[in-house]
Amino acid sequence: MADEQAPAGIDITTPSFARVYDYFLGGKDNFASDRAVADMVMQLIPEAPVVAQGNRVAIERAVRYLAEQGITQFIDIGSGLPTSSNVHQYALEANPDAKVVYVDNDPIVLAHGRALLTKDGVARFIQGDLYEPEKVFADPMLTELIDMSRPVGIILAAIIHHVPDENDPVAVVARLVSLIAPGSFVMLTHLHDSGDDPRVAEAAAILQSGLGGSYFRSAEQLESFMGGLTVLEPGVAHVTAWRPDGPVGELEHPLHTQMAAVLGRKD
Repeated sequence: MADEQAPAGIDITTPSFARVYDYFLGGKDNFASDRAVADMVMQLIPEAPVVAQGNRVAIERAVRYLAEQGITQFIDIGSGLPTSSNVHQYALEANPDAKVVYVDNDPIVLAHGRALLTKDGVARFIQGDLYEPEKVFADPMLTELIDMSRPVGIILAAIIHHVPDENDPVAVVARLVSLIAPGSFVMLTHLHDSGDDPRVAEAAAILQSGLGGSYFRSAEQLESFMGGLTVLEPGVAHVTAWRPDGPVGELEHPLHTQMAAVLGRKD
């Protein structure tokens, strides 16, 4: 670890979920502390990287669908580190008028995002906090690109499962929903407890001890986060089974049940 380099001010001895996720996706922007947590998870759940990859595929399907429905504005909150494919690339392929703002509160994510994802007039990266949506939506860097009086597509991918029950995740999402225009959509992915996987409790303990809070929740709890929204088909579903392009493969399901997706519309 002593030989690893990071931007000034970045603590590489404390694991980050964004960097653990990057490791699961085969990225290189992670450090020994992140890999130690990821390896513990993979010892328990060897398919964890495939779960992370399935999460990205679900995001792609949702963004393409929203772009095809005429949504041209996207805000990806808790975006994490850039990958080989990102929200603005998915959106632009479906709608050339798309614009995207990525939001994250992790300094290392911000540094990488601004270096790799910023695209004049199309995509930019800002620092912001899920718990302060008013500040996020009023940030001049966001409002220069996004008109909040018009419908937006909000992406909450693998972020609400970091909100502990005592911080009321239902209220956190509801506060955000109250600030977006009618006709907007919210796409959410979340660690999922199907109730029949005995490894979930141990995986949650590893993530909570190593990353300071990652919570597996039931499909019913995930649907409760969509209050004030019309939940679209197929409702809450495992990421590999959420609007698949074809039959769900044998290796994808039912083993990979630890991440679920849901999409809602504000009418």
